[in-house]
Amino acid sequence: MTHLENLTSRFVKLRNDWPVSPLTLTALVLIFIFCVDNATFWSLGTQIFVGHVISFSAYILAVFLLMLGVFSIFAFPWVVKPFLAFIVILSAVTSYYMDNLGVVIDRDMIQNVMVTTVTESKHLITVDFVLHNLVYGVLPALVVFAFKLKSRSVIRTVLTPVLSFVVCLALTAGLLMADMKSYSSILRERKDFMSSFQPGMPIVGAIRYAKMMRKTSNVTIAKIGEDATKGPSYAGKDKPVLTILVAGETARSQNFSLNGYGVDTNPELAKRSIVSFSDVSSCGTATAVSLPCMFSKFSRDTYSFEKGVSNENVLDVVTHAGLHVEWWDNNTGDKGIAGRIPSRSFTNTKNDEFCAAGECIDGIFMQSLADYADTITQDTVLVLHQIGSHGPTYYLRYPEEFEKFKPACRTAEFKNCTPEEITNAYDNTIAYTDKILADTIDFLESRDNLVTAMIYMSDHGESLGESGMYLHGSPYFMAPEYQTKVPAILWMSSAFQDQFGIDQSCLAEKKDAALSHDNLFHSLLGMLDIHTAERNEALDIFASCKTALVGQGNRVWNLVRKGSLLRVMAG
Repeated sequence: MTHLENLTSRFVKLRNDWPVSPLTLTALVLIFIFCVDNATFWSLGTQIFVGHVISFSAYILAVFLLMLGVFSIFAFPWVVKPFLAFIVILSAVTSYYMDNLGVVIDRDMIQNVMVTTVTESKHLITVDFVLHNLVYGVLPALVVFAFKLKSRSVIRTVLTPVLSFVVCLALTAGLLMADMKSYSSILRERKDFMSSFQPGMPIVGAIRYAKMMRKTSNVTIAKIGEDATKGPSYAGKDKPVLTILVAGETARSQNFSLNGYGVDTNPELAKRSIVSFSDVSSCGTATAVSLPCMFSKFSRDTYSFEKGVSNENVLDVVTHAGLHVEWWDNNTGDKGIAGRIPSRSFTNTKNDEFCAAGECIDGIFMQSLADYADTITQDTVLVLHQIGSHGPTYYLRYPEEFEKFKPACRTAEFKNCTPEEITNAYDNTIAYTDKILADTIDFLESRDNLVTAMIYMSDHGESLGESGMYLHGSPYFMAPEYQTKVPAILWMSSAFQDQFGIDQSCLAEKKDAALSHDNLFHSLLGMLDIHTAERNEALDIFASCKTALVGQGNRVWNLVRKGSLLRVMAG
């Protein structure tokens, strides 16, 4: 008999001699998950409860009993093994991202995953990821199926899970009540602690995501800004206005040399007459949340997915005012923002120069821009949604010959790169965005037949290993500023400044002011002199930088809107 056959024989004998109950198997799997898939949870816990071993032990026991009670619902012979195998694999997957990249799998992250594409997600399926899940997920799941379950009476089979559920929840409550003041304080102040627990946070996140999607499955989209009209700036003008709004991807403000970064990542933009706003906060930390929010009329504090999908956005308001609006996408889609305007996807374009790696870099926009501009006959807003600096494969976001900062990380396996290599690769993406934006400005400036301007604003930032965190998507309450501080850049041609009466030096004085995605909706309307009750002047950064004539026109509009113009005239 070979050694393998001997081991197999012993395992079969052990399996037959020591059958386990469904509840015992559930407890064993939970112990395995607690020990193997929760490195970050244990690390944070030992820091938080330092010097309080008994309190920490009681808390861990309470969490264990809570999970055991919940999982007891599935502790029936006919479902327990598939359920536990799924939980083991789920915990292995989520623990990889939590423990290796610092990524929390909450509702917003699940939403981000659900709207991503195969092209984007494939970069996260690395060799290390696969090996991790084979060892800590697939193999343990096979072991779960190998266990033999005890035969029980029907009554005992049915009652045991129910009793376990009740008893475990009662014990959990008792343990927590013993020191509720301390535990509630920890849960309130250190939300990152339970956010790192596997598989608790992913399960709760999935439930919250399902509830959110159920609530919004049959929403009716409310129209907003139907009163929108062009202001006096358009009167008697024979040249169409073209405003390009560039929605950046994963660009963080801290790595823009325009904002004080020590590495020259913006050599081209620095040569142009632009305003770079250095203190802009994002609405979220992932595209699925931030992008719809920044185009909506809601602030970060009042925005929700339900509000976003059930209301029109600023592009709709601009359309109501009579401008032509289009969305060009080189990312994972418009997230519902462009559902009522013409849109075009560049992501899967066949192009050897810009799409050689199967994904297109942002230079692909420039090829089509010249032909498009020749067709413009009416005032237009064109949105360019970039792939920008999306990770972890930063090296695919720029041409090889554009690798300015070396050595650069050229793999999605960050563990195989030094911090310097990761940062260099990311800085190369910023430098390439700098080139694309500069080329866009030069193109717009060359169009004598158009009145042109460009706004650039990123959707969220990125962590590059600071405090052990990588990528983005952290819950906002615990997200570092690297994920929430984004660049915003404004360029306007002289003709645009003259037509709309905008004082650029006035705007330059606001470059270090605290701004956010909240300002985009109202500032775009103010910049383009679009009058509507939806515009909040307090959030319009252009409002105080308009010439006297345009400013007077806006004041008259506000008086009309408030119904007080006649009173003013009579007075």
